[in-house]
This record gives sequence, structure tokens and C-alpha cells, in this order.
Amino acid sequence: MRITTVRRITQIFFFVLFIWFCIASTFGQSFWQLRGWPVNWFLELDPLAALGTILTTRTLYSGLLWAIATVVLTVVLGRFFCGWLCPFGAMHHLIGYLGSRGRSVREKIAANRYMGAQRIKYYLLLVLLCPALGAFVLNIADSSTWDPLSIACVLCLLAISVAVSQKVDPVSRRPITVFIGLAVLWVAAGYFLKLDGAFSASLMTGLLDPIPLVYRSVNFLLLPFADSAFHLTSAAQRHYEGPWLTAFVFFSALILNLAIPRFYCRFLCPLGAFFGILGRYALWRVGKKTAQCSQCSLCDSRCEGACDPAGRIRIPECVLCMNCLYTCHEDLMGYNTFRSASGESISPDLSRRGFITAAVCGIAAVPMLRIDGKLSQNYDPALIRPPGSLAEPEFLNRCIRCGQCARVCPTNVIQPDITKAGIEGLWTPALNMRTGSSGCQMNCTACSHICPTAAIRPISLEEKLGRGVFEKTGPIRIGTAFIDRSRCLPWAMDKPCIVCQENCPVSPKAIFAKESFATVRDGNLDVAEISGASVLLAKPVLQPDRFGTGDFFVLVQSGDNFARTRILSNSQKSIILESRISPELTTADLKKLVLQVRLQTPQIDPDLCTGCGICEHECPVSGLRAVRVSAEGESRNKKHSLLLNRK
Repeated sequence: MRITTVRRITQIFFFVLFIWFCIASTFGQSFWQLRGWPVNWFLELDPLAALGTILTTRTLYSGLLWAIATVVLTVVLGRFFCGWLCPFGAMHHLIGYLGSRGRSVREKIAANRYMGAQRIKYYLLLVLLCPALGAFVLNIADSSTWDPLSIACVLCLLAISVAVSQKVDPVSRRPITVFIGLAVLWVAAGYFLKLDGAFSASLMTGLLDPIPLVYRSVNFLLLPFADSAFHLTSAAQRHYEGPWLTAFVFFSALILNLAIPRFYCRFLCPLGAFFGILGRYALWRVGKKTAQCSQCSLCDSRCEGACDPAGRIRIPECVLCMNCLYTCHEDLMGYNTFRSASGESISPDLSRRGFITAAVCGIAAVPMLRIDGKLSQNYDPALIRPPGSLAEPEFLNRCIRCGQCARVCPTNVIQPDITKAGIEGLWTPALNMRTGSSGCQMNCTACSHICPTAAIRPISLEEKLGRGVFEKTGPIRIGTAFIDRSRCLPWAMDKPCIVCQENCPVSPKAIFAKESFATVRDGNLDVAEISGASVLLAKPVLQPDRFGTGDFFVLVQSGDNFARTRILSNSQKSIILESRISPELTTADLKKLVLQVRLQTPQIDPDLCTGCGICEHECPVSGLRAVRVSAEGESRNKKHSLLLNRK
């Protein structure tokens, strides 16, 4: 069996496995639902996610230890992940193959030639990693915060800097000098300029990292589309915000393969750039066994990485598709432990100007994005994070935007944020209480246990509800509900409604009602006769059967005496009451009655409200709800507390 056949089988297997894991990220107890499946395995294999969290938090979440195996195998084998395991790469490979069918050999060779624009992905890698370096650099400058992981990271960064300084520009060392100078300026700015976390870190690799990208594309686009037609994983249609943006990025990356095979992999993939840097040290590599080549360039015609195998092969670009091994009619290509006989290019072809520009853009990104104060007083109160989320700066240091928390949410209340948190928070999870089947369920902690980087830390049901050992600290609050009296039916329109109070899941209820009575419009009625529990009106002014709901009363008053009696039914001219009117009030001179409605106006107890949003979801006022949850009072940020004495 040819190795290319083995590679295709491997790609199909891991792609099917990936789709299965996406389907299995469904809350439930069936064999195909979340019950022990390693649904985050592809994310845990991603070394870019691991490196980003190390730089932003100086910690490595246990699940991401799998990334070490990926790095080690890349150093031994080369970019095997791109050509053999990556599910997004398999999609590009297939569409690129379909787009190349019918093309002549010359056209295939032209499409698979190495292009200078392939260096863009290395600049993107630098732009995405530099924001993660902010807090790391500041912490390294403070020796009191050093730990073994920090020291190991410093040594690794020094080694990378030496390697890059030798290969980026062999003549001049200015890029590295400038980069070190920028780091020094960053430390100085962080110490002397206090801009509420502006000179800090932010994990933004998930914006273009192919593994989180393909996870959220499948979670937010493909599976909901399949559910709408076949109800494969959900009985009810699931909705996610910003499908246009997710679809634009995902389908654009795929469609471009029709023009240039593996377009995203060659030009934009930051993970591929990272593997390319590691691949230069690979023990095994593709190359020519001898230099006796006829230069027919047939190997270029089917090269997936555009790594120029016919000439001086570019090792960082080779994705180990192995196509060249069988297209060469002279049997010159091989996968060996020695260098290619026609020479190799083992370093990315980066320019000094591009390196410095990418570094400056990445370093400046966090201050520019945070200068508006979104992490301090100017925070968006509509941004509600899932229960267990870390404080916003730490949350942004860990979230890789994979969408797994939104996928596993049984009520579909967790949504990818598009606008509330700005570009820095694009595709991060936020709660939209109007979507799905309910708000955040009290007895659910699924999102906290599926997060691969602990941006949503694992919490127990006891901690969420504030029971047992957590009784003193109280339940986890994600916000507080507020009543908009200008839209609430009892408050604004004198219409009876206690839906929010009825659905409040907290015990005792965080929403309670105060009883009051209000005279309805045209409620002063002329009386013709009162006989026991029956009232005959002078004119037929009532809508039949409107006031027999149990919420309407008749107020009878004579002098200092009055009585309020519930209406059982009514016609246009008569009213039947629940009980007889006292003879003391039915005097001959009584000419008028007052028709009133009993209102139960909702009130919020901020001591009990956890911000679950079920009240907002169930509010009968469509559009802008009359009861809405905002971030005030959330447990993860004490500065957002409403009450000084809150636990």
C-alpha cells in the first residue's frame, strides 16, 4: 500500500473522528452524547493554544499536555499534523483536489509554485503571539513572580531568539535588537502608565488558529444547519449569533482552494507557521536522494505545501503529503534522515521590515483595544459570561474561541459574542437570555467542564448553588435582573402579569410581587340596580366576559365604608360578583361603582438574584424584554457588586 493511500485513510479517519467529537459535545446521556468522549482532543493537540496560555497565564492546563506530544513528533517527523491529522487541512486538501481536476500539468505546476506571500502566515503568527507576551514580559521583569515554568519559558524564548537572529537576517541583527528594545519599552510603559490592564496580555491566537476555527465553524454553522433539516443532535433548532461572520471566514477559506490548493494552509495558518518553525529541526524530511534530476517539475504539480520539491526544497512549507514520492518518474524523491541532495531552505523567508512591523502591530494591539476602558468603568453591562468564568482580563487570557461551551449548553443560551466585547472578545462566549429554550439552568455546569483552557473554570453544582461548604460564599452570580417599569405590563400598562415571578427558580424567589389596585380606563360605572351579588349598569358599556379572569374587582364605597369584591363574570350591562355587597353599602343613593384591576408589580431582591436570566427569557414582552439581566452583581468581579455587604 502506498504511503499516500495511508495518508488519505488517516485524513478520513481523523476527520470523521473530529466530526464525531463535535456531535458528541451534546449534553445528554446517550452513547453519542457527552459521556466520557475526549471531545476536546484536537484542541489539546494544538501547541499554539498551549503556547498562548503559557504566555498569558504562565500555567499549562493539564489537558493541553497533549500538545507536547505534537511538538515532539513534529521535531522528529516534520509537519505531520498539517498533512495527516488536521481536520481543517483535510477539507482544504479535498477541495483543492477537486479544483485541480481538469487542469493541465502546466497549470498545476503554476498553482503549486512557492510564492513569496506564503511568508504572511509567519507574520500573522507573530501578530497573534505578541499580545500574549504582555503580562509575561512584565512578570519576568519582576523576579519575585518567577517560578520554574517562567524560567523554562525564558530559556525557550532565548533559544528561539538566538535561532531567529541567526536565520531571519544573516547579515543584520536589527530585528532582534528592535524586538528586545520593544520589550524593554513595554516593561517601562507597564510600570509607569496605569491604563487599567492595557499593558497586559490577551490570548488572540484563536481568531485564526485552524483548530478553534474549525470547531466553532462546525458548532455554529454546520451542525445547526443539519439539525434544522434532520434534527440530528437537537430536537429544537439551535441559533447562534453572527453566522454571517463565521460563515464568511470559514467558506472563504474553503472556496479559495479552488484557485490555489491549500490556500489557507499556505498563506494564513498561524499553526502551520508554528509547525514550519519547528519543522526545520525535523529528523525525517522529504528531499531528493541524488542530484541527478531532469527538472521536469512533475513533483511540483501535486505538491500540497508549495514547498518547491523540484529545486531547493523549503522544509518549513512541506506538509508531508508524500505526493512527490510517486509523481517522480525517476524515483529521486524520498523521506529520509539526510538532507535533500539538491539543497534545502530551512528558515522562513522573512524580511526585516515585515518582522518589525508584525511585532509592533502585535505589541500595540492590546493597549489600542483596551484604551476605551472596556475592562474597567466603561464595561458593557450586557456582556454576561457563563457561570464559572474568570474575571474578564484572566478570561481573555485563556479563551481560545472554540465554541465548545456554546455547543454543550443544553438551553442554547450561550452565544458567540460579536459586538459587546469588541475585537478582543470576538467569538468569546456570552449569554443571550432571549435565545434557546430557557436561561441558564440552575442545575447545569456543563460549560465549565468542557472548556479546554479553564477560561470557564470547572465548578461543582454545590458551588454554583452556594450549598454545603460554599454556603458562606453564596451562589455564583452571573448578573442581576432589573425591571424596566416603562415596559413591564403591570407597571406601565396596568395589565396583570407575574410570569417572571412564577418562573424564578431561586428559593426563596428573587422576584416577589407587591399587590396594588388600579382603576381601569373608563372604570367609573353608572349603576342602575344592585341586587345581592348582581349589579345592573345604567348603560351597556362593558366588553362581555372580559373581567371574569379573577384579576378584576368592583370597589363600592359609601361614606367611610367601602368593599372590594371580585368579579366572576360580566356581560355588556351586568356584573356577577363573587359575594354579596354589604347592605350598608347598597343605599338608594349609590349611583356609581369603580372597576379596578388587581396588579402584582414585580420587585427584584438583589440579595437572592443570581442572574440566571430565566425571567428575561420567559417575559411575555417580545422584543426588548421588560425584565433584563445585566452584569452588575456578578461574582467574578467585585467591582461590579451592587451591595456593599454582599458575600
